[in-house]
Amino acid sequence: MQSVYIAGAGSGSGKSVVVLGFMEMLLATNRRVGFFRPFAPKGAEPDNLTALIRSRYDLPFPPQMLYGCNVETARQLIGSGHYDDLLKLIMNRFKVLEERCDLVVCAGTDYSGLVPALEFGFNADLANNFGCSLVVVVKGFGRNPQEALDALHIAHELMRKRGGDLLATVVNGVAPDAVEGLKDQARGLLTETETVYVLPEQPALGMPTVGEISQGLNAKCLYGEADALNQVVTNYKIAAMEVPDFLGYVEDGCLVITPGDRSDIILACLAADVATSFPRVAGLLLTGGQSPAENVQRLIEGLRRKKVAILQVPTDTFTTALDVNRIEATILPGDDRKIAAALGLFEGHVDMDELRGRMVVRHSGRITPLMFEYELIRRAKSLRQRIVLPEGADERILRAAEILTLRNVADLTLLGNPERIRRRIGELGLKLDDIRIIHPVTSPDRERYARTYYELRKHKGISEQMAYDALEDVSYFGTLMVYHGDADGMVSGATHTTQHTIRPAFETVKTKPGVKLVSSVFFMCLPGRVLVYGDCAVNPNPDSEELADIAITSAATATAFGIKPCVAMLSYSSGSSGKGEDVERVRDAVCIARERRPDLKLEGPIQYDAAVDVGVARSKMPESEVAGHATVLVFPDLNTGNNTYKAVQRSAGAVAIGPVLQGLNKPVNDLSRGCSVTDIVNTVAITAIQAQGELPRPEGAPS
Repeated sequence: MQSVYIAGAGSGSGKSVVVLGFMEMLLATNRRVGFFRPFAPKGAEPDNLTALIRSRYDLPFPPQMLYGCNVETARQLIGSGHYDDLLKLIMNRFKVLEERCDLVVCAGTDYSGLVPALEFGFNADLANNFGCSLVVVVKGFGRNPQEALDALHIAHELMRKRGGDLLATVVNGVAPDAVEGLKDQARGLLTETETVYVLPEQPALGMPTVGEISQGLNAKCLYGEADALNQVVTNYKIAAMEVPDFLGYVEDGCLVITPGDRSDIILACLAADVATSFPRVAGLLLTGGQSPAENVQRLIEGLRRKKVAILQVPTDTFTTALDVNRIEATILPGDDRKIAAALGLFEGHVDMDELRGRMVVRHSGRITPLMFEYELIRRAKSLRQRIVLPEGADERILRAAEILTLRNVADLTLLGNPERIRRRIGELGLKLDDIRIIHPVTSPDRERYARTYYELRKHKGISEQMAYDALEDVSYFGTLMVYHGDADGMVSGATHTTQHTIRPAFETVKTKPGVKLVSSVFFMCLPGRVLVYGDCAVNPNPDSEELADIAITSAATATAFGIKPCVAMLSYSSGSSGKGEDVERVRDAVCIARERRPDLKLEGPIQYDAAVDVGVARSKMPESEVAGHATVLVFPDLNTGNNTYKAVQRSAGAVAIGPVLQGLNKPVNDLSRGCSVTDIVNTVAITAIQAQGELPRPEGAPS
C-alpha cells in the first residue's frame, strides 16, 4: 500500500472523520502505520487530531516526529520567496518518519495558518513530493447539492493542475436526503479511474462537547465527572434573567453562560438536570473569574454524581459568549461516543473493500524534482565517497562544497592554489575550514601520476616531460586521482569545456568491459516530473548501433535512480509517417534496441510532443504504451539534444542535472558552464552514488 495524504479543499471540511476512518482501516491490515501533519501547533501540546490519533492507536513516536515545522517558519520561508525550501524542510521530516513505518497517513493543513487561498495547492504539492496518494475532502455542510458539486469540481481542477495522484474524493456533511443524488451527479463529472464517496451530515459530529469548549477557552473545570465533559453542546444560553423566566428558555443540551456569582442560576441548572420535567443541561460556564458561593460549593461537593460540568473563565460574559461562538467541533481523545459516531459514518458510506483494493493496486510512479533530489542526497550519504572538484576557486563550486559538507554528502577535495582558495572562502563567509585542498603544481603525487599517464599514453607519442607538464592541469590531476583510487569520482565543467573535462577520462579511466560507447544523460527536473535526456553532451552523430546503445544504457541509468524507463527515440516524425535518412537511422536503432532488450518499453521514431503529451499521443500514436508517458528521451544527435535540454532548462525553469556520463570504469561527470549551485550539489551526489557501485551494468550491452 501507498501512503495517503488527506487534504480538506477548504476550512470546515470535517477531514478528521476521514483521517480516523483511514487509520482504523489501515491498522486493521497489521501494518506499521504512522501519522504526520505539515504544521505543529503553538505550544508544546499536540493539536486535537494528532492527540486523538496518538492516543487511540498508541503510536510509538514522540509528538515532534509527527510534524513538519511550525507555522511561523512556513510564513517566513514563503514570504522570502523560498517556497521550495519549505517543501524540502517538511519533506525531510516526513521521510524520517516514513523510514520507521510501512505507510503514513498525512492530515493536511487546517486553513488557519497560511493564506487560505494557497493552502489546497500547498497540500497537493506536499502530497506529490511525499509520494502519497491524495484524498480530497470537500465541505458539504451548509451547502445545497449544486454548491457542493461546484466545490468538488473546483477542487478537482486545482488538483489536476498540480498533477496530484488522486485516490478518492469525499464530500462530507451533505443533507441526508441529497446523498444519492449528489453521488450520481458527481460520478458524471469524474473519470472512470476516480472515486467519490458522499457522507451525510451527522449533527452530533458538528457540535462541540463541553470538553472541547473547555479546551478552546483554556477554562478551569471546577466540577464534573469525566463523562460530563463529553456532553454535546447543541446551543448556548446567556443567563441574565431571574430563575422563573430563565427556566423557560432552557433547551436540551444547552451550555449555560452566567457570571460566577449567580448562585440562583447555578442551582436552577443543577435542579433542571435531574428533573424529568425539564430539558437536560449540558454544562455551566461561569464568567468573570468568580467561583460559586461557599455554601453552594458545599452543596455541589455533596452531590453523589456530578453529571453537569461546571467551568470557569476569567473573561466577562459578553466576551465569553463571542469566544464560545468561534469554537469549532472536533474529536478529543477519550470521547468514545464521537469516535464511534465518526467511524460508523465513514464505514457506513465508504466501500472499505473497494478502497483497500484501490490502495493496493495504485502506486504512483510519479517522481517530483524534490523527491528525486532528496533520494540522491540520502543515497549519497548512506556510503560516503571521496569526490574531487578541480575548479576549487569558482564561487559556485565553493558554495556547493559548503552545502555538501554541512549535509555530510561526500568527502570533498578541491584542486587549485590553496592560498587563493582560502582567501576566496573567507571573502564569501563560508564554513569550509576542514576541507582538503591540493595544488597540482606542488603536490608530491604529481610525479607518480605523471609516470602513470606516460605509461598509458606513450603509444600515442607523448614524452615523460609532456606527461609531467599535463599533470599541472587540474582536470588531468583530478582524473589521475580517480584512476589511482585516491578519489572515488570527479565533477568538473563549471569553468572548463566538456572536452577539457572528459578527455582525460577517455585517455586513462576508459570504458567498462563490454561497453563500446561512453554516452551521457541529463536528469531534467521539471515542475511535475523528472525526465532523462540522452545523449546531449558526448556523441555528435551516433549511428543506429550507437543510438540503440544510448537508449539501453540510459534506461538502465533511469532505473538505477528510481525512474521507471519508458524510452522514446525521437525524430521529426512519429511512427511510419516520415521518411528520410535521419528517420530510418532512428527506426533501425529501435529495431536493434528491441532485439537486445525485448522487455523494455520503447517507442520510435516519435516526436517530442507525442512522447510526453497524452493528448497529442492519442491522436498520433494511440496504440503505443510509451507515447504520452515517456520518461527517457533519446535524441537523434548532439545538436538536437544539447539545444533542447538548454531550451527546456531556461524556458521551463527546469533543473538540469548532468551531464551524467555512462560507461566509464570510474565516475567522472561534467557540469555545464552555466550550472547553478543546486546543479553542482546534485551532480556530486550522483557521482557519489555511481562510485558506490549501485549502477548495474546495462542489460543487453554487447559483451
